[in-house]
Amino acid sequence: MLEMNPLLTFMKAENASDLHLIPGRKPLLRIHGLLKDLEFDILNQTIIKNSCYSIISDAQKAILEEDRELDFAYAVESVGRFRANYYYVEEGKLAAAFRLIPENVPSLDDLKAPAIFKEFIKKEKGLILVTGPTGSGKSTTLAAMLNEINETEGKHILTIEHPVEFMHKNKKSVFSYRNVGVDTRDFKTALKYALRQDPDIILIGEMRDRETISAAITAAETGHLVFGTLHTNSAMQTINRIVDSFSGGEQDQIRNMLSFSLQAVVAQSLIPKKGGGRIAIHEIMINNLAIANLIRENKNHQIYSQMQLNQQGTGMRTQTQSLVEAVRGGLITREQALRYSTQYNELVNLI
Repeated sequence: MLEMNPLLTFMKAENASDLHLIPGRKPLLRIHGLLKDLEFDILNQTIIKNSCYSIISDAQKAILEEDRELDFAYAVESVGRFRANYYYVEEGKLAAAFRLIPENVPSLDDLKAPAIFKEFIKKEKGLILVTGPTGSGKSTTLAAMLNEINETEGKHILTIEHPVEFMHKNKKSVFSYRNVGVDTRDFKTALKYALRQDPDIILIGEMRDRETISAAITAAETGHLVFGTLHTNSAMQTINRIVDSFSGGEQDQIRNMLSFSLQAVVAQSLIPKKGGGRIAIHEIMINNLAIANLIRENKNHQIYSQMQLNQQGTGMRTQTQSLVEAVRGGLITREQALRYSTQYNELVNLI
């Protein structure tokens, strides 16, 4: 059996973001986006099961065996917290993935985030979405935004996550953490009752379904600042995903609600840097009268060109522009930029 606490301690010491335990493979670490085998024996099902079961409760074992999935947070004393997911592969073999949750909540300055992010958090209400694929740093960006609020304003911040990731020390603000499956049944139920808990700000760990998206938009409409995530790669795709979550008869109403409640969409990706490490590349869409009108009239295909207009005044930028700047600044290679681009032909023409 693998001793999980020493293995997770080693993971942190190696500056890895993720640990994978997969049947038939050695343990794998993801370091700067790349997977690396550890010098261990090949893992079999007995080793994985005994190791993974050693750090969860009987109740969690029952959930895993019933649902065939388990999400939870796990802490190693003096090391840090980890987000864990257990799942089954190859017709019933257990596998696991662990992600390190940074112990210290970063600031926006630490992340070298665009200056406009500090303007987003001054909003009193509305919906701010940070999107991107798994492992693109969405949770870290949102944690940095909440940290900025915590440093500067007295707010009640309610987080609804599965599991809870970053733990903030209460400074000027106070945090209430709700762990789905432990403190509340699901995202939909938590959001239903959230408005009775007097929050100023609500963080939704993941907007997974129609009910959660609908509740988030309603909360944003009723005077709350709502932060959320989606697994989408661009601002335009994000709006399409939200609208497409609803049936045809509901879509006009959702477009109308979204046009008023949406504040901004930040589509983020992490790209390998020259010399090691990774850099965050952002596409930023900020809702204004022109974009709100395009959302209402179902002209989402025109949003991209609208984002390119008067950027010095609006603060908007496309992913292509961010990639071009990173290439010209010597931070990433041309090949990496093209690999991660959502507008390949446009990027080719510019670089």
